[in-house]
Amino acid sequence: MKNAIRDRRVALGWTQADLAEQLGVSRQTVNAIETGKYDPSLPLAFKLASLFAARIEELFEP
Repeated sequence: MKNAIRDRRVALGWTQADLAEQLGVSRQTVNAIETGKYDPSLPLAFKLASLFAARIEELFEP
């Protein structure tokens, strides 16, 4: 699944570790999401959308 997580994170000046801390996950999980190796759970997707003030559909593309 393609996503815009890395672009949104970088635009805010956050590291993967910064984002991971805010989400309550590991940096490795953030890396796996950004590279498309891991699809986040629905609750995690909602957390991402909330942090980036975006809709889930704006962040993830099937």
